[in-house]
Amino acid sequence: MSPSEQSVPDVPDSALADTVLRRLTQVYPEAADPGRAVAAAAYMRNVAPFLGIATPRRRDLSRTVLADTRRPAEADCTAVALRCWELPEREYQYFAADYLRRHVGRCSSGFLPVLRHLVTTRPWWDTVDVLAAHVAGPLVSADPVLRGVMDRWAGDEDLWLARTALLHQLRFRENTDTDRLFGYCLLRADHPDFFIRKAIGWCLREYAKTDAEAVREFVDTARDRLSPLSVREALRHIG
Repeated sequence: MSPSEQSVPDVPDSALADTVLRRLTQVYPEAADPGRAVAAAAYMRNVAPFLGIATPRRRDLSRTVLADTRRPAEADCTAVALRCWELPEREYQYFAADYLRRHVGRCSSGFLPVLRHLVTTRPWWDTVDVLAAHVAGPLVSADPVLRGVMDRWAGDEDLWLARTALLHQLRFRENTDTDRLFGYCLLRADHPDFFIRKAIGWCLREYAKTDAEAVREFVDTARDRLSPLSVREALRHIG
């Protein structure tokens, strides 16, 4: 792993981020629901406090926040994401993940250190899965050199980096690199954590929509190495 991947990225100056964060931190708290916040935090194992804004309402508020703002450059995406990740309540991280999902095409391979920071800072499936499929995936698709980064993440001791590598091809369909897909699954097949075993099953199940026979054959040959959870998830729709 390179030093640039390990360091905490600096927050760049961004007038756009200033505007977005000013609006965001005004509009979101006004819609807070303390009762819903307690329930949401408990459901997410208290990984972070919540404001308690239901998803449809949060997305409506986000449109208000972003009204009449310009398209971001990569530095703006970095500033918005990192500043949202510094705020305590989880809805701010949801906003950032959605923002990156929408504007990932504005980002280059140089965004990877920022993505790594987001994946490994207060990580849980609710943010990591969006970042994996909708940020890591498009970045790798745009720059195949980043496949090597995914190779390293797949073997990383941080389970959320490993999960990101497993899930980054979820939307690749016929462009899936099957050697990496199946290779990552075998590499982490003996991992004891639920979130890795579930991710193995999920990425296989998703690719089965493109090539069911390839997934069935892989599971048949690797069944003695894969966990029952991974097998069950992989074959859920193809038997």
